[in-house]
Amino acid sequence: MKIGFIGCGNMASAIMGGIIKEKVFAPTDIYGTDALPAAIEKAVSQFGIQTAPDNVALVKAVDIVVLAVKPQYYQSVIAEITDAVSEQLIITIAPGKTLQWLSDQFGKDVRIIRTMPNTPAMVGCGMTAMCCNTFVTEEDKETASRILGGFGDYEIIAENVMDAVVAVSGSSPAYVFMMIEAMADAAVMGGMPRPQAYKFAAKAVQGSAAMVTELGKHPGELKDMVCSPAGTTIEAVRVLEERGFRSALIECMQACMDKAASM
Repeated sequence: MKIGFIGCGNMASAIMGGIIKEKVFAPTDIYGTDALPAAIEKAVSQFGIQTAPDNVALVKAVDIVVLAVKPQYYQSVIAEITDAVSEQLIITIAPGKTLQWLSDQFGKDVRIIRTMPNTPAMVGCGMTAMCCNTFVTEEDKETASRILGGFGDYEIIAENVMDAVVAVSGSSPAYVFMMIEAMADAAVMGGMPRPQAYKFAAKAVQGSAAMVTELGKHPGELKDMVCSPAGTTIEAVRVLEERGFRSALIECMQACMDKAASM
């Protein structure tokens, strides 16, 4: 079985690295194309993948096609390759492009799996949602699960919550990075050297996330465990509540969902 990536940017590279590391595909069974020569050259140098002269040739050479281009290019790329698509499984990673929209673009019965990964896939800690159209077989789902599991965790979801996935997972690393940066800035204000400040902040976020996923406790309960009576943490929490911390996150995610729905 061979897999091809139309687009070899950061997310495609993360997926390639994961499936090679987990031996889901050998580099010789992975093909790539990209409008930017530097991107495909980097993928070849980093992973030893194969290249194709164009997108149509790539589709004809593989069993699975991953559309890893920006959402605004989906329509033109699908128009370019649709005549070459026959038995290939199509995997997409773009927000806003629904299964129905994708099917309409192909104009024929195509097996399509829509996914939404996130950038922690670059370090093997991705979280990906996937949903499938009615033509996708159980074997296809198993194949997709092995691919997605190569660079993190995944969940099969109903398509009507995919915009929520974009907000809570696809885009959310940016919110977390902003929080880490702000935490580190505050630590620097307190006299800590910046490299140590970033490490302490990042490790605190990493460890907190692990407690949520591994202890099975509600985040509110875990928060209460840190907040001693009349202590430092509850004072910090009071200020966050006063400044609308939770409301700001909810509002930013709602804006993210609205944007995803309109793409």
